[in-house]
Amino acid sequence: MAQKIIRIATRKSPLALWQANHIRDQLLHYWPALRIELLPMTTSGDAFLKDKLVDIGGKGLFVKELEESLLDKRADLAVHSMKDVPATFPPGLSLAAICKRDNPLDALVSKVYATLHALPAGAIIGTTSLRRQSQLLTLRPDLCIKPLRGNINTRISKMQAGEYDAIVLAAAGLERMGMHSLISEVLSEDMMLPAPGQGALGIECRIDDHDLQAFIAPLNDPLSALCVYTERRVNVQLGGNCHTPLAVYCKPLANSFLLLHTKIATLDGRIMMSNSQRGHQDDAAALADQCAATLLADGAAHMLASATHYGQ
Repeated sequence: MAQKIIRIATRKSPLALWQANHIRDQLLHYWPALRIELLPMTTSGDAFLKDKLVDIGGKGLFVKELEESLLDKRADLAVHSMKDVPATFPPGLSLAAICKRDNPLDALVSKVYATLHALPAGAIIGTTSLRRQSQLLTLRPDLCIKPLRGNINTRISKMQAGEYDAIVLAAAGLERMGMHSLISEVLSEDMMLPAPGQGALGIECRIDDHDLQAFIAPLNDPLSALCVYTERRVNVQLGGNCHTPLAVYCKPLANSFLLLHTKIATLDGRIMMSNSQRGHQDDAAALADQCAATLLADGAAHMLASATHYGQ
């Protein structure tokens, strides 16, 4: 196996390439004899950058071609940002590891304004995320939300060119690309609850490739994986996807406890529904189930259905 070339399927964006190289370096740290190559690919999500994700099929378009390369064995593993990974996997594929989570929060990027609250009324904020839009308008209903697509460099260039007063990006992506200095403000979880899986990298491979899974196993971080799977469990039960303004964040507390927080808002930010659950790590699945059940009992399904229809 050490002489076999392991190919990592990845998107071609600078951030995706950084992430794939990071996983490559991690694997080589544990297994120096491995031969690893990258297989950069253009996904459907990358090919339709001018279109809204909700119009072309959602975040799953960022992983579809990568998964096809695994199934036809052009590649052996794929590296994903977990916030882009759909709830279900094609037959024959699964997650082999979720790596130690980086910063899960969102960040405000602006040339002029240091904080979200410093933005003037009517300021133009760039984001195509319904989750971010709804929470921004809850905090600042006087802001103007304008769609923003493209890779991280493209988005920043548009902001610097004056098309936006500020934009919102995942803090982890900026930090991974060495762009810490561009962050005006890291938005606390009270201000902007993140997407399920945000800040974590996942490694997908074929279920029957047991040798490769053994190589990947040391990269799995059990606590990060537990938190991400808990968030995804809530997301599945509520029917969340990129069409819905749904935020879910599970964070570890002292003494092996977890805090799970979920928010759902209308796209105009006027109505916000939330639920928090606290409990032991051993009860993570039950916490997710209770969180989702409580929100559904409060009418979450109707709110999400209305937001989905409006978003499309």
